[in-house]
Amino acid sequence: MCELFAMSSRVPTDARASLAAFARHGGLEAHHKDGWGIAYYADEDVRLVKEAEPASYSKCMRFLDEHPFTSGVVLSHIRRATQGRMAMKNCQPFARELGGRMHVFAHNGDLRFEALRAGLPLRHFEPVGDTDSEYAFCALLERMRPLRRHGGIAPLHERLAVVARFAASLRALGPANFLYADGDALFMHAHRRSPGGGAAPRPPGLHLLQRRCAPDQSVVLAASVPLTEERGWQALQEGELVAAQAGAIVARVRVAPAKAELAVA
Repeated sequence: MCELFAMSSRVPTDARASLAAFARHGGLEAHHKDGWGIAYYADEDVRLVKEAEPASYSKCMRFLDEHPFTSGVVLSHIRRATQGRMAMKNCQPFARELGGRMHVFAHNGDLRFEALRAGLPLRHFEPVGDTDSEYAFCALLERMRPLRRHGGIAPLHERLAVVARFAASLRALGPANFLYADGDALFMHAHRRSPGGGAAPRPPGLHLLQRRCAPDQSVVLAASVPLTEERGWQALQEGELVAAQAGAIVARVRVAPAKAELAVA
């Protein structure tokens, strides 16, 4: 299956070390050779780089390593195609505008596409590519659309509730690990993922690490598998949804299949 990586930091920081470890899984240390992508926030916009090539051997990835950037929110994805051909339009993350903010999404899993279309119909957003993941992102934006505020943003608990209900819907259709950023918060949902070799998907779907690097700096990292040997990586429970803002965990949700019980930190 694909792999996910995300970072939220209090002070914009350089994510090259984590990205280098992550990129090695894209064809060098693992078999995710069907594309990769990275999205990171710069001011109020998003810079997005995607390729339908293995991340391990990518000149674009090398360019990013040799020309460092800093950001407060980073999302990245390396792809092993299950639905949709090898093409840039099918590489993740995906980015769209809603309510004057850039929203970014990446998914790891394999959803039943016909059931996805039937259960989460689209009206205002349409996918460019032909993956279940991009369709799911459009479906999430449909459900976030009523909360849009021009010149502002809905309270966190309202957004969290929508994302939690969306996560519950996806989990009924297949493995549903995803990362979602709305320009204010980073949402990380863990479900199940396949360890490879034909094994059935099972938890954990995501791991989390919190770092305090200096008195004024804190960082939250999420990855499908731990990227370093350091202590502190925690496997998220099946159906756990975590929200981070500025390098701090601000909410946790245990998402049941039929309902979501919120527990804001």
